[in-house]
Amino acid sequence: MMDDGKQNPGRPFDLEERTAQFGEAAVGFAKRIPVTPVTEPVIGQFVSSSTSIGANYCEADDAGTKKEFLYRISLCKRESRETKYWLRIVASAVPELKEEARTLWREAKELHLIFAKIHRGKRKE
Repeated sequence: MMDDGKQNPGRPFDLEERTAQFGEAAVGFAKRIPVTPVTEPVIGQFVSSSTSIGANYCEADDAGTKKEFLYRISLCKRESRETKYWLRIVASAVPELKEEARTLWREAKELHLIFAKIHRGKRKE
């Protein structure tokens, strides 16, 4: 189901699509980070955490049990928080990418809040 654009303009309601788009944007951003001895390990960590959000959401969506679903959603939550961390480090290491990193950071924050709410809600059921 897609968002009608009124509540959240330009952002898909479908979390699988939204997390995939975020992962694609993160990979595109990572390709623009200059590779130096400082940034090389950060790039790998950033790409891993940012693309893991969507992969774990797909796994959660296909979970066979509530326990498995909660575990995968908790991974989504943790990976989105980790992604925010790596974006902060990238912005510090490569100041010219700070604004683009900030845009991705905001989306990672929104994803983190979404997954935290899902996790809290399902735990209470």
